[in-house]
Amino acid sequence: MKLSFFTMPIHPLGKPLSKSLAEDREAFILADKLGYAEAYCGEHTTDQAEIITSSVAFLSSLAYETKNIRLGTGTVNLPNSHPARIAAEVAMLDHMLEGRLNFGISPGGLLSDAEVFGTIDEDRNAMFVECINMVLDIWSGSAPYNLKGDYWNLSTARTMMPEIGQGEIIKPYQDPHPPIVGTAVAPFSKGVSAMAERGWQPISANFLMPNWVATHWPKYVEGCTKAGATAKYSDWRVARNICVAEDLETARSYARDPGSPYVLYYTQLLKKMRAGGRLNLFKEDQSMSDDDVTLDYVLDKLVTYGDPSSVADQILELREVTGPFKHLVYAGHDWTDYELGRKGMILMAEKVMPILSEATKGEPNSVAAELPAENPL
Repeated sequence: MKLSFFTMPIHPLGKPLSKSLAEDREAFILADKLGYAEAYCGEHTTDQAEIITSSVAFLSSLAYETKNIRLGTGTVNLPNSHPARIAAEVAMLDHMLEGRLNFGISPGGLLSDAEVFGTIDEDRNAMFVECINMVLDIWSGSAPYNLKGDYWNLSTARTMMPEIGQGEIIKPYQDPHPPIVGTAVAPFSKGVSAMAERGWQPISANFLMPNWVATHWPKYVEGCTKAGATAKYSDWRVARNICVAEDLETARSYARDPGSPYVLYYTQLLKKMRAGGRLNLFKEDQSMSDDDVTLDYVLDKLVTYGDPSSVADQILELREVTGPFKHLVYAGHDWTDYELGRKGMILMAEKVMPILSEATKGEPNSVAAELPAENPL
């Protein structure tokens, strides 16, 4: 069983940005010291709570302060930028990390970002596909490129001076490019099978109900089968909100009491999903009324809390619903209580993971999956 880290992150409004960003960096450095396999951060431009505006810039600040952990953009929102800029910046970061980079990509889900970049009325999925195809063409090709699409055209034909290197975009450190990872945020996600078919790997989002997470493995198998590849449970990352403390009462309080960072997270997310018409993600039964999707209901279903032993038991029970994933992603939240925030990551690595590793020892890493029931959404 692998353990990794992912943070969006959501911080309280009014908390000094410098303090929040410093704590976010500290979490990544701590994850490296504790042996977490990977660490990802999200990015948004128009959000005063989610304050990492560029995952590439943020991870660049960690390139020479981490030693072993793979760092991942989680994700670069492709329609919000330009393929040439993305190709160049991600390649540069890959060199700074000497190959310890995972390239997480998505169309971006924050509507205010789409509005500010003038793409809210565009087909952002089409933009996403065109952008990543151009990025890969840049990395596999050579100047002057001459790439033409519906949204972008790029060339350096008029200004190339190859004798001094002008006009050529650098290629990544990893050959042919960093591993590509995508976040799966929908039940029965067609994107998961499409990613797998292209050799990319999924992260099942931390805000999906377990029964919807269970629909991702068959989709991953489907895509891998089309590509002639083997689907491995260790390549399927499942993110969860976990609050682990030395004792149950401390964990319960930090996970559920007013002022909890987990309460803050889902208060914000519920408001965004309700406004965007996506409350269905929080419904185990699609016949549920929107009024029944309350904060307490969501916290009950999506936040795992307890002492190390009980957290391990709950994760093993989760796998009975989702399928036997072998790569758990710990979702980072604001360090409202600095000591409890740090301690939770430490306990997860040093106390919970040994229990999980022992319990899952000897399990197969690849098993064919049955197709899920018809998508009810």
